[in-house]
Amino acid sequence: MPQQIILFDINETILNLGQLKPKFKQYFGNELFLDTWFSMLLHSSTVCLTTKVETNFKDLALANLNTLAGRLDKSLTTEQRSDIISSLANLPAHDDIKPALVLLRSEGFKLVAFSNSSETLLRSQLNNAGLTDYFDNAISVESAKTFKPSQDAYQFAIKKLNTASHDVTLVAAHDWDTHGALCAGLSAAFIDRFNAQYNPTYKEPEIIGNTMGEVAVKLIESKRPNLTSENRS
Repeated sequence: MPQQIILFDINETILNLGQLKPKFKQYFGNELFLDTWFSMLLHSSTVCLTTKVETNFKDLALANLNTLAGRLDKSLTTEQRSDIISSLANLPAHDDIKPALVLLRSEGFKLVAFSNSSETLLRSQLNNAGLTDYFDNAISVESAKTFKPSQDAYQFAIKKLNTASHDVTLVAAHDWDTHGALCAGLSAAFIDRFNAQYNPTYKEPEIIGNTMGEVAVKLIESKRPNLTSENRS
């Protein structure tokens, strides 16, 4: 029986993007513009993958900072933009992450970081958050020249891992991400970090929890028969 693999979205799911709020308050006057900027970033990445525009997460992040600044009649210096972008590499993990990862690895799961972030940024994020040793692998969609939630992004990960879609589960705090994984033939689990309604037009995963710990327990319960069979073989 193939080993069960869990892909983890990184930004907001694993890492606490909220740590950037003070910078948005400083440069834009309100910390809530962090959410506006990140939503703009995700929107533009989806536009690029849909229209087959080749770009990268960093360039889109910078472009949307400039767009947001323009809409708010603000002016950002090169140093201020760099300050925000460089902070993406130094986000802390949510408090519920490390214990859940330890539990899942102890149960025989293979854990893989999977992100729209560039490969360099992704590895820096994991290292600076003290998470590198908690994952068996890290995959960026950068070399696939696409972004999640394109089905190509998830299939790229499947090929990199040399496994089958039905042996992989994506864990994310974004309903568009879990929907994308389900459309690509993977399983999915959703962490409801924002207490927001799951989009009713999206495919909904069987596993939903309010914390990573809760999701981890449900993943173990759902996969335990397979893992038990594997251990007996």
